[in-house]
Amino acid sequence: MANLLGALVGAAIDRDEGGSGVLGAIEGTIAEAAVRAVVPLIATYALGWAVQFVLRKGWHALVGEDPVDDDGRLKTRAV
Repeated sequence: MANLLGALVGAAIDRDEGGSGVLGAIEGTIAEAAVRAVVPLIATYALGWAVQFVLRKGWHALVGEDPVDDDGRLKTRAV
């Protein structure tokens, strides 16, 4: 039932192109599974990027200097 939408859409596209719809249903199922695997990864990356961006801007506002140097590395404080 979970892959039914992908299979139906793939079959409809394949039928419009003159095929039997079976190959399209298989391709639709594979495409839906790929989307279900990739979307959470992209969302996790975007959330992590947003959190580090907000923390960096907050640090910059509090301290007055950017904690990251021109090479993209965190600056270390000399002891």
